[in-house]
Amino acid sequence: MKTVELGRTGEQVSQLALGAMLMGTSTDEPTSVEMLDRFLDAGGNFIDTANCYRWWEREGSPGGESEELLGRWLTRTGRRDRVFLATKGSAMITEQDGLWRDGQPDWPLARTRFEGAGAATLTKAIDDSLRRLRTDHVDLYYVHVDDRATPLEETLEALAGIVAAGKARYIGWSNVRTWRLERIRQLCAANGWPAPVALQQQHTYLRPKAGLDSASIVDDEQLDYLREHDDLSLVAYSPILKGVYDSAAKRAGHWAMENYEGPDAQARLAAAAAVAAEVGATPNQVVLAWLLRASPTMIPLVGPRTLEQYETAHAALDVMLSDEQAARLDAAGA
Repeated sequence: MKTVELGRTGEQVSQLALGAMLMGTSTDEPTSVEMLDRFLDAGGNFIDTANCYRWWEREGSPGGESEELLGRWLTRTGRRDRVFLATKGSAMITEQDGLWRDGQPDWPLARTRFEGAGAATLTKAIDDSLRRLRTDHVDLYYVHVDDRATPLEETLEALAGIVAAGKARYIGWSNVRTWRLERIRQLCAANGWPAPVALQQQHTYLRPKAGLDSASIVDDEQLDYLREHDDLSLVAYSPILKGVYDSAAKRAGHWAMENYEGPDAQARLAAAAAVAAEVGATPNQVVLAWLLRASPTMIPLVGPRTLEQYETAHAALDVMLSDEQAARLDAAGA
């Protein structure tokens, strides 16, 4: 597996990142461990989790299952020095009373109960994450969900303290609007605080539909911003939208399509399918291959549930798109 530089840090991370969100819940421990071992054996090193993964799997869970599994794996294998480890804080749920309805979490209510990015919260959250991960530091620590109720100065000073204490080497941000990102960078420059080196946002081959208002999905303005600021790497989560590119039946009514559905999406789905037939790959693999050669440079973050899904995603690294095929994919759309 090839590597790419993370921002301008000098750190080389694998061109594909492995998301551990499902590990320890939907994906059992033996399967998770096999996936992690295969990823490292193939040359991967960038592993991503969060403190809140995955409280919504079962009522009453506080989260932390993914970090705990990774901690057991790292301790048992002794491979911590082979891993560029990322985790996140600010999206743990503070109060679960009344959160579940008919066996499902109430997401609009949950979003009002995120722990936030206050100084005391982040200081405790990183310590709790390190305990679960059984390590003395993470390589990258994200603010998981931008917290506009807390002054940025408070959050950034706390993150600077976490870096100064050696508990995180770099910081990142996720689910954030471009204007906020620019304000964050200005404050870091003015105060000598470490600036984000990674931006984790939802990004895929389909383009968000017109009029969509989302702080989490990359839009044209954010892509333009990232092209102008190569000290900030895009880590693209949900790059294949739960695998919907491979199946029209799966796409029909799937919530992952809600932000994309329309004539433009249909044209791009057709283009991905056509190129997939030409190169002998699946549309999901073509989308990953397209992202791997896209501008600005980005790191697709895949979160497979099964070994088969992992192997299918890994095989996308061998899909070679010609310049003509890439140009057709770029140009497709209504």
